[in-house]
Amino acid sequence: MEELIFELADTHLFFNDLEECDQVHVEDVASDDNGQDLSNYNFMADGFNGPSGGAASGTTTGVQGGVEWMRKLAFAQRLSIDVCFVSFGLPGLLNPMKRELLLRLQSEIENVTDSWLSTALKSLLLIQSRGKCMNVLVTTTQLVPALAKVLLYGLGDVFPIENIYSATKIGKESCFERIVSRFGKKVTYVVIGDGRDEEFAAKQHNMPFWRISSHGDLVSLHQALELDFL
Repeated sequence: MEELIFELADTHLFFNDLEECDQVHVEDVASDDNGQDLSNYNFMADGFNGPSGGAASGTTTGVQGGVEWMRKLAFAQRLSIDVCFVSFGLPGLLNPMKRELLLRLQSEIENVTDSWLSTALKSLLLIQSRGKCMNVLVTTTQLVPALAKVLLYGLGDVFPIENIYSATKIGKESCFERIVSRFGKKVTYVVIGDGRDEEFAAKQHNMPFWRISSHGDLVSLHQALELDFL
């Protein structure tokens, strides 16, 4: 599964170029996108090659963090989002052999983990079905592989791309601050996780924390949601 994740990230999400950029959220570079039509844009020749600025021979990519470099970064991100989340989705990105491999892997993982993913998905779908509720993902995985993971694990419908945050660079507490500044303080937040980082961050922001330590915790979470305790 890890091989598939990084293959998808490298092939369609420019991870080779963006590996050291450590974006927190897709909006981080959206303001640098001038809206140029990319249908005939040559990404192989624009010289953008991630933060190292390793431009191809005869091309210029601009200084890392400079206007030109940030614009090309924004173009790469817009194309990858469109390809993976808008125009094609996962079925259009994997050849038949890879799709078959993914289905087999998903089935094997479900068997080995006693249906961990599908059990969690029940709660995520229930949360999403409520009119005023949504799922937000905060992960220590870098943003680009995180997007690939979400796609490959079939979570794209419950975690919209704009609701995915990477804590790799700034930590989970700072991610929570960004989320609060986006949605405001008048809404109710419930943090669901298995680590000390998110538990501490939840405590700092006075958010209730639902710990997931075992399969039974996932089942209890779904029951609490069904009974409107959460």
